[in-house]
Amino acid sequence: MKELRYLNKYFAKYKYRFLFGIIITIVAQIFALYTPELVGKSISSIETFLKSGNKDTSLLKKELLENIALIFVFTLIAGLLTFFMRQALIVMSRYVEFDLKNEIFNHYQNLSQNFYKKNRTGDLMNRISEDVGKVRMYVGPAVMYTINTVIRFAAIIISMSAINVKLTIYSLLPLPILSYSIFILSKKINKKSTEYQQNLSTLSSFTQEFFSGIRIIKAYALENDRNNYFTKLSQISKKKNLSLAKTQALFGPLMVLLIGLSYLIVIYVGGQMYVKGEIKDIGIIAKFLLYIGMLVWPVASFGWVSSLVQEAEASQKRINEFLLEEPEIQNTGNIKTDIEGKITFKNVSYTYEDTNIQALKNINFTIEKGETIAIMGKTGSGKSTILSLLCRIHDVKEKSEIKIDNYNITSYDLFHLRNSMSIVPQDPFLFSDSIKNNIKFGKENATDEEIISAAKMAVVDSNIQSFHNKYDTILGERGITLSGGQKQRVSIARAIIKEAPILILDDCLSAVDTETEEKIINNFKTLFNKKTTIIVTHRASAAKNANKIIVLDSGEIVQQGTHNQLVTQEGFYKDLYLKQLSEKENA
Repeated sequence: MKELRYLNKYFAKYKYRFLFGIIITIVAQIFALYTPELVGKSISSIETFLKSGNKDTSLLKKELLENIALIFVFTLIAGLLTFFMRQALIVMSRYVEFDLKNEIFNHYQNLSQNFYKKNRTGDLMNRISEDVGKVRMYVGPAVMYTINTVIRFAAIIISMSAINVKLTIYSLLPLPILSYSIFILSKKINKKSTEYQQNLSTLSSFTQEFFSGIRIIKAYALENDRNNYFTKLSQISKKKNLSLAKTQALFGPLMVLLIGLSYLIVIYVGGQMYVKGEIKDIGIIAKFLLYIGMLVWPVASFGWVSSLVQEAEASQKRINEFLLEEPEIQNTGNIKTDIEGKITFKNVSYTYEDTNIQALKNINFTIEKGETIAIMGKTGSGKSTILSLLCRIHDVKEKSEIKIDNYNITSYDLFHLRNSMSIVPQDPFLFSDSIKNNIKFGKENATDEEIISAAKMAVVDSNIQSFHNKYDTILGERGITLSGGQKQRVSIARAIIKEAPILILDDCLSAVDTETEEKIINNFKTLFNKKTTIIVTHRASAAKNANKIIVLDSGEIVQQGTHNQLVTQEGFYKDLYLKQLSEKENA
C-alpha cells in the first residue's frame, strides 16, 4: 500500500471527521454486542426454567419481554450510530475526491508542453476520473469497513475469550486460511486491476481522438475501419474486466465457506464440551453462534475491501506517476511590476531535447516599447520558437538571455508574465461556448460594447451579426462551427480585448483573404502604436508596416531592417514581396 501513503495528508486534513467516525464505530459495536449477550441470557433463562419444573411462566415471560425490548433498543441505537459513521467517513471520502481532482487538475495546468506531447488526452482524463473514483472507494467504503471489521473483530474476540477461551480458539481456526487466501487473491487483483485501467486509458484516448477527428474520418470514409478497431479495443477491455471480476468473485464464496466452517466447529466442539460438562450453560453456544454470525458480513466484506484497496493502489500508482512529474518551467520569479514592453534577445540559442534539432542559433535583437517587429522565414526556420521562449513555454539554457524591461523573464512571476501578453496562435483554439464568451476569455469583465469593438477591429463583426443568435451563437468543439478565417479573427478579437502591453500574432492571418487582411492591418495601425507587437507571418503585406523586419533561415538571422531597406536588398524578403505583389496584380 506504499502508493496510497500519498493520501495520508488528506486523512490528516479531515482528522476530526475521521476520528469522529472511528469513535462512532467503536460505540456502535459496543451496542451491537449486547444482542448476543441478551439472546444467550434468554436461552439460559429458558433452560433454567425447564430444569426447575416450575409451571408459572409469568416471570420468564417478563424477563424475555425485557430482553426483547433491550435487543430492539440496542439494535436501533447501533443502527443509528452506523448511519452517523457512514455520514462521517463516506462524506469525508467525497471531500478527498474533490481535493484530489483539483490537485491533479492544477498540476496538469502547471506541467510543461513536453508533458502533453508525450501523453494522450484520453489517458489524462481517465486518471482524473476513473482512477480518482477508484481511490475514493478506498478512502470511503474500504477504510470505513476496515475500521468496522477490525473493531468488531476485536470486540467479539475479547467477548468470546471472556466466556470460553478454548471454544474461541476452535471457532477461529479458519482465520489463517482466510488470511492466506486474501493475500494471494489481493496480489492477483492488483495486477489485473492495473492492466484493466491501462487498457481503459487506451480506449478513452482512442475515443477522444475519434470524436476530435470525426471530420477527417468521414472525409476518408474510415468509419468501418475505426469501428473495427474500437471493437477490438472493447473486446480486450471486456476480457480484462471479466478476468478481474472472476478473481474478485472468488472472495465472497470463500468467505462464506470459512464462516460456515466456523459455525460447524462451534456447534460440534461446543456440543461436545456441553455434554462433557465443560460448558454448564447452553446459552453460551447460542452466544458463540451469534458472535460468528456477526462476523459474517465483516469477513465477507473483507474480500470486497481487499479488492477495493488493490484497485485503489493500482489507480493511485498511475495518479502518482503524473503528480510526481516536475514541471520543466518553474515559477521561481516574484517580480510583478507593470510591464511596459521593451524586449531584448541576447545570444539566444535553443535546441529541442526530444528531437535534438537546433531551432535557434545566437539570435540578437531588441524591440523598444511600442514598436512592431515582423519575423519571417521558411517553415522550420525558428519563428515560433522565438515566441515560445518569450512566453516561457520553453526556457533558454545558460549563456542565452531574454529580457523584458531590462529584467530577465525568469525573474517575473510566471502568471504575471504571461498575463502581460495577448497571443493569437497559429492554430486558433476556441471553446465550446458562445462567441461572446470566447472573446471575453481575453477580458472576463468586458462589456458588450468592448466585445463588439474588438470584433470590428478583427473584421469579424459582420460575420457574427449574420448568425441567427449573433454573439450568443454556441460554437462546436474547438470552434468547428466557424470557418478557418472566422476562427482566426475571433482569436484576434480575444487578444485585442485583453489590452496587454505585448501583442503576439503567430501567423494568425494565414486563413484570411488578402482584402480582409488589409482591413485588419489598417485597424491594427492605431493599436500597434500603443503595444509592443511581434508578428510572425509568411506575407510581406502583413510585415511591411513593421518598425523592423527580421528574416530567419535555419535558426539564424539572415536579414533585418525596414520594408524599404529590405526591398532594395537581394534576398528572401525581396523575392517574397515581388512574388506576392505579382500574384495580387494577377488576381
